[in-house]
Amino acid sequence: MSRFSEIKDLVSGMEADFDKFYDKNNQAAGTRVRKGMQDLKNIAQEIRKEVQDMKNAG
Repeated sequence: MSRFSEIKDLVSGMEADFDKFYDKNNQAAGTRVRKGMQDLKNIAQEIRKEVQDMKNAG
């Protein structure tokens, strides 16, 4: 479940930047949001591979 916590921490850490970008039109926050979303995508891909490997091993 540590991977799930990692995702939750990443998403909650981006909350302020989402607010700054969408509500206050802060362009730098948009860059941070994009970076965070890319990190989230990479973590999701790693988890997908782990799950598939575990499923195939069992």
